Parts: sequence; C-alpha cells; structure tokens
Amino acid sequence: MGHTNQSRKRKDPAASQAMLLDMQAITCILYRMSERDPSTDKVFKALGDPTRRLLLDLLCEENGQTLGQLCAHLQMTRQSVTQHLDLLEEANLVSTVRKGREKLHFINPVPLHDIYERWVRKFEVRRLALLHELKLTLEGSGE
Repeated sequence: MGHTNQSRKRKDPAASQAMLLDMQAITCILYRMSERDPSTDKVFKALGDPTRRLLLDLLCEENGQTLGQLCAHLQMTRQSVTQHLDLLEEANLVSTVRKGREKLHFINPVPLHDIYERWVRKFEVRRLALLHELKLTLEGSGE
C-alpha cells in the first residue's frame, strides 16, 4: 500500500505550540485539583537555591526551553541542572511536556501566586508604602 498525500501532511507549527501550551495548563490545573492543601515546604526549599531561582528566571524570559538551552546559561553539568529541574518539578514550579525527543520545561506560576496570596498580600500596600517612607526618612536624617 502506498501513502496518500493526506497521510504525509505536515503539522502546523502554531497549532502544535498551542497544543503544548494547552497540555501545560491542563497539567497545572490537574495538580491543583488533586492537591487541595499542598505543602509549601517544597516550594520554599526550591526557591532557597540561587541556581533554581536563576532557572525560573530563564524560563520566565523564555518559556518552553529544553535542558540544553537552559544549560547554555549555567556553568554546571547537565546532570546538576537536571537535579535542580527535578526539585523545581517536585515543587510544581516547573512542568514539562515531551515534544518528540525533546522535553520542554515551562514555569508554573500557581505555587508562587499561592505564596503571595497567603504571606505577602496580607501586608497592605498602604502600610508597606508608609514603612518605606519612614525608612527613607530615618536613613536620610542619619547622614
């Protein structure tokens, strides 16, 4: 049997990228549905390391990078970067999607938002602004 022209059609790259983003969003949503009260210890542990914070910054700049792309910005072995990415994935700060032979890494902002909502937001903007003004005043008068 010969192949028809229809079976040899190439996939639209834009549609493929949209499907990857949909899969990444679904992964984040399903995690949140399955873990109603997630422990934030893993998130804080993951954020406690400067290399892992750099990896998150790199993914924030350009989401969907491969291990090789991320390694290009770091002075460490692929194995070390993989270990850091595994910890970020365990904390649900990074999700991955396979695209052929590549594994794409995506930042998941949901755990960071949860931390913001629980620990940061409770400090009102007005109070923080007043404290900041007081700090500047006190520092200025000490000179």
